[in-house]
Amino acid sequence: MSELRQPEADLQDPVQAQGPVEAQLFGAEGEEAAFPSPSSSSSSYPVLFQENADPLHLDPLPLKVADLVAFLLLKYRTKEPTSKAEMLNIVLRDHWDQFPMVFSQACECMQLVFGVDVKEVDPSERTYVLVPTLGLTCDAVLSDGQSMPKAGLLVLLLAMIPLEGDCAPEEKVWEVLSIMGVCAGKQHCIYGEPRELLTKVWVQEGYVEYRQVPHSNPARYEFLWGPRAHAETSKWQVLEHLLRVNTLDPRSLPSLCAEAVSDEAEGA
Repeated sequence: MSELRQPEADLQDPVQAQGPVEAQLFGAEGEEAAFPSPSSSSSSYPVLFQENADPLHLDPLPLKVADLVAFLLLKYRTKEPTSKAEMLNIVLRDHWDQFPMVFSQACECMQLVFGVDVKEVDPSERTYVLVPTLGLTCDAVLSDGQSMPKAGLLVLLLAMIPLEGDCAPEEKVWEVLSIMGVCAGKQHCIYGEPRELLTKVWVQEGYVEYRQVPHSNPARYEFLWGPRAHAETSKWQVLEHLLRVNTLDPRSLPSLCAEAVSDEAEGA
């Protein structure tokens, strides 16, 4: 089914080390899968489509998308560029005519699910590099060969916080994340145990603050932007990204846009 599983020396070990990406994207043994929905979602948040599915009964096109995502993840780990010719030769050898659609969906998946942008650097040669979305460096080191990039979830969390008035209630965060199958205490095929990721790992790394809501009894908690998030990106950049992936008109969020522009001007 996939040329990625052929025993080429430069691809075999990393792909085998992480396991079949098709299983992680489409679901395996009843585990919920993660895959991007069309950009026309009416929600204020990017939503990742979730369903249980048997890869053997899926259409060839999504499987080719998964193969290309696996290839792009390998390139991201090894910090190597790629090209249209290379992708066609390795992933879509017999499906050249489907490249535009497969490539578009794979890029959307890389951005929404993993927080990785595929950027063209040479239009004449159609070469591309893979870089973290919004310049976030939380996935700078993926040394064990098994970790999946998690910046996509961080971008979503950072987008939710200003949308909730700069303090996102924990219950609201889990309500939104549960739509995409990310639930506190439940192991996720890409993000691991999300409660630890949100309330410990990213707090320790300085991306978010996790604090008790003042005077709440019983205690409730909320998320705020941390100093590292402010250092690496801005509300305006996150808002712009949110609007782009959801094809929203900036006029639909006037007060938030005005606040983001003000923050950007103050930081200039």
